[in-house]
Amino acid sequence: MNQITPIRAFDRADQQGRRRKSAVKRIAPIILVPAALAALAVGFRLGQEGWPLPAWVPAPVASVIGGSAPTPTGPIAYYRDPTGKPFYAAAPKKTEDGRDYRPVPVGEDVSFEEKPKDTAAEGSAGAGGKRILYYRNPMGLPDTSPVPKKDSMGMDYLPVYEGEAEDGSTVKISPGRLQRTGVRSEIVERRVVTRPVRVPGTIKLDERRIAVISLRSEGFVEKVENVTTGDRVRMGQSLFRLYSPEIAAASAQYLSVVNEGGSTGIRPLVLEGARRRLENLNVPPEVISEIERTRKVPTTITWSAPREGVVLERNAIEGARAMPGDVLFRIADISTLWVLADVPEHDLGAVRPGQTVTIRLRSLPGQVFQGKIGLIYPQLNPETRTARVRIEIANPSGLLLPDMYADVEVATGADKPVVAVPDSALIDTGTRQVVIIDKGEGRFEPREVKVGDRGAGFVEIRDGVVQGDQVVVSANFLIDAESNLKAALQSMAASTEEKAQ
Repeated sequence: MNQITPIRAFDRADQQGRRRKSAVKRIAPIILVPAALAALAVGFRLGQEGWPLPAWVPAPVASVIGGSAPTPTGPIAYYRDPTGKPFYAAAPKKTEDGRDYRPVPVGEDVSFEEKPKDTAAEGSAGAGGKRILYYRNPMGLPDTSPVPKKDSMGMDYLPVYEGEAEDGSTVKISPGRLQRTGVRSEIVERRVVTRPVRVPGTIKLDERRIAVISLRSEGFVEKVENVTTGDRVRMGQSLFRLYSPEIAAASAQYLSVVNEGGSTGIRPLVLEGARRRLENLNVPPEVISEIERTRKVPTTITWSAPREGVVLERNAIEGARAMPGDVLFRIADISTLWVLADVPEHDLGAVRPGQTVTIRLRSLPGQVFQGKIGLIYPQLNPETRTARVRIEIANPSGLLLPDMYADVEVATGADKPVVAVPDSALIDTGTRQVVIIDKGEGRFEPREVKVGDRGAGFVEIRDGVVQGDQVVVSANFLIDAESNLKAALQSMAASTEEKAQ
């Protein structure tokens, strides 16, 4: 067994002593630094409150605590009390205990950031001395709280101040929120509201301007003039010559009556009957006048064009036999044409006779023609759910031809200016139509309206707003949701009060 010698024991004791001293050196800063900081904080608090500093506070620390700060650079705005009291001076000054006022440089006391309000310290009093009624959910949920609260995501509930709930429909929004949400308003004006209805159409002949040349008795075509299909003819222009035994016999009888009337004084009734027979055979009036003038029965009769127009059909052939009812010529006046357009059922209420119509032809790009609605046919196509509209259009230059395709644009709406708002100002839920009225100073009121015609980015307002009102045209859905939430919360609060009573 080994024994410890005195020398070795002394060495061991000496080593243990050195270790203790080293440990004390390491622990001392940990203990002394917090103590020094605590003493400095106490001294700073005493200095700020105006109490005299203890003698044990070092001079450099006392100068900082007492308010002596490094001289600032730049212009000085004013000087303030070093203890933090609301005392200010325009020039350097000292306190009663001899300390210098602290200089405040220009711009150092200006802050553009909005400081958060201590709602917990305010209690039931808000900004401007207004009493807080309750706190509502920041996400718009129908949840309220009588005290400050946070939702599940850590967002603070929003206070509702006294006076903001006086009108259940009016919403008040701070200027900062207005700028962030992009709310924009416009003044209500009177304007012409038109909505174009664009439909396809087809050009057709005017049924009232078509003439057909046919016989009422058997005859033979002796000669046909140099007139073919597509030619333009004048009114009274000769078309063909015809021999008809029946017309010749009636002409001879009429001439006999005319000749006898001059010598025997035959009664006018007989003369009228003989003339009526020729007219019933469709003999032209100029042929009857020629018989009276020449006192001769013509072998053939010249048939002329009854109107000016274009020859659409020619069936007369020289030497051919023509039976009663046969169409020898078909002539149409194309100076005025029709455009038949099919208007969908949902647009039919906006179309009425007399409205101006713009017509563009696919075969004539760049040219625009004007017309007017003459008739809306009283019948709906059950397959296409469209109604046919007849439009009259002038064709003096003859550019329009039957059966051309056309693009028809009907300018629907009022001809006179009406009260109208932009389309974006109207909130249409299907059961109600609402606009948001801007009352100024961040106050907004949802108001139900009655709408009329729409078009060109505007909608007619027949009841609810007047000229000069300001309506919200941007972010109005957010304000409407805010108003609905407010009304719901007030309704809940009212029902809660009733139950409590």
